[in-house]
Amino acid sequence: MIPFLSLKDVTSLHGEEIRQAVDRVVQSGWYLQGEENEKFEAHYAGYIGTKYCVGCANGLDALIWIFRAYVELGVMKPGDEVIVPANTYIATILAITENGLKPVLVEPRQDTLEIDDERIEEAITERTRAITIVHLYGRNAYTDKIGALCRKYGLKLVEDNAQAHGCRVPDGRRTGSIGDAAGHSFYPGKNLGALGDGGAVTTNDPVLAEAVRALANYGSQKKYVFKYTGRNSRLDEIQAAVLDVKLKYLDPDNAHRQAIAKYYYEHISNPLVTLPEQLSDAQNVYHLFPILCSRRDELQAYLREKGVGTLIHYPIPPHKQECYKEYAHLSLPVTEKIALEELSIPIGPCISLEESAEVVSVINSFT
Repeated sequence: MIPFLSLKDVTSLHGEEIRQAVDRVVQSGWYLQGEENEKFEAHYAGYIGTKYCVGCANGLDALIWIFRAYVELGVMKPGDEVIVPANTYIATILAITENGLKPVLVEPRQDTLEIDDERIEEAITERTRAITIVHLYGRNAYTDKIGALCRKYGLKLVEDNAQAHGCRVPDGRRTGSIGDAAGHSFYPGKNLGALGDGGAVTTNDPVLAEAVRALANYGSQKKYVFKYTGRNSRLDEIQAAVLDVKLKYLDPDNAHRQAIAKYYYEHISNPLVTLPEQLSDAQNVYHLFPILCSRRDELQAYLREKGVGTLIHYPIPPHKQECYKEYAHLSLPVTEKIALEELSIPIGPCISLEESAEVVSVINSFT
């Protein structure tokens, strides 16, 4: 069996250092808002290329706090619009609606699976306050045209970098440092994953960073003094220590993912299977390796029978979810086609080239 992803194997790659880090925190007697958080936040901000990093409980909260901070700071107000890709995990949309803002869904390109920058301007109205881009699957979603639109219309650029730790844009900057603010997830299966939930906001804006930190700490900037009606959404010391260990190995782990992806691109040759446009290695850290097939469910069953694990990302797009009935009428054919055809095949820091060759062999034998 070739698993889709073995978290046990991923943890084992740096197991001894992780155990030492956890033991250090346990022995310290300090488990929240301590030195481990300070150290990881400084290291991660330096890695991403921003002045500030604020740890929080998870990736969804990271995005929620960005928009909530903009509302608290008067940059946005309930009813304002945020342009967002229709092809994304629902968390991106949830963060917008959680703050009383209105998501405006824009189709992706069929060849990149990322937001189509040619469709964005027609979606901008006098109520638009931000463009959110999602570096989905680990692929860079930023384009110069998106940056130009933000400048032209005075819009905030918010990045959902939950799946793209370490990814770069063509000028060499890392995703998560391109926009006004970015949300990051450290869910265990991510390229930089904790041993539980975790997230962070990165930004160069000191006012935004201060507001986010307060909102994630009950709304408090000083003990027992509450500026905002916030929530408890903090990154704990154990997770910060674990993440700091794994951060040291993120680039080589991503390089391994890129080597596996290169093999897939060079050897998958089944006419029933389509691959997304291949980006340069720097612009894709391959959190996932999505393939498209009109007979997706049959292909998944065939791979399972042959011992290859897969997952679907994502079978029901946000606008077709029961919680968003008000968007069910939208016609988003590209997004809906991707939802029907996408299948993610094994990729990660632990899969071997021999295993990837077996994955390719099985895919190519599907008829």
